[in-house]
Amino acid sequence: MIEFLKKIDLEVFLFLNGLNAPWLDPVMYYISAKFFWIPFYALLLYFCYKYYGWRSLLIIMLLVALMITFTDQFTGFMKDYFQRYRPSRDENLEGLVHTVYGRRGGRYGFVSAHAANSFALAVFMIHLLRDKLKYIAPVMITWASLKAYSRIYLGVHYPGDIIVGTLIGILAALLIIELWKYINRKLLVKKV
Repeated sequence: MIEFLKKIDLEVFLFLNGLNAPWLDPVMYYISAKFFWIPFYALLLYFCYKYYGWRSLLIIMLLVALMITFTDQFTGFMKDYFQRYRPSRDENLEGLVHTVYGRRGGRYGFVSAHAANSFALAVFMIHLLRDKLKYIAPVMITWASLKAYSRIYLGVHYPGDIIVGTLIGILAALLIIELWKYINRKLLVKKV
């Protein structure tokens, strides 16, 4: 069963990674880059401030930091534990994997920290802003999906790495949402 899943994962990867074009290389490179999204993150912070105020914004920032630290550390642990080579590092795929600007990522790729972090942030922001911003859900899901797909395009993750990373991110966000609700009940909302 595991071998069958690996075979499907490889075939889907080779298909998706093969959908490349010279004009798309820089686009996917920047979609994957963390620094590129700083204005987007600043806009999310602004909306959190606008709808929740300074006190809650500080707590939201702390919760996001906690959530991203968790997803980052957990995915790092999984990479070290499973030691599955990235497609760009697998000698058996030499010449088959499209990479961009010679970037191949670290040695191991299971699971994707980019997918985990992106989907964790997306789900948390959707929870916070869904009643305040009409299109926040499709915007955040599209953003996280593009970031996740860019990792396949760049040749550094298999689809399975992305799927498991996405699930980890969603679960981390659900835990943080429960913590947010608890903090709201206990600290932020004054009972009458």
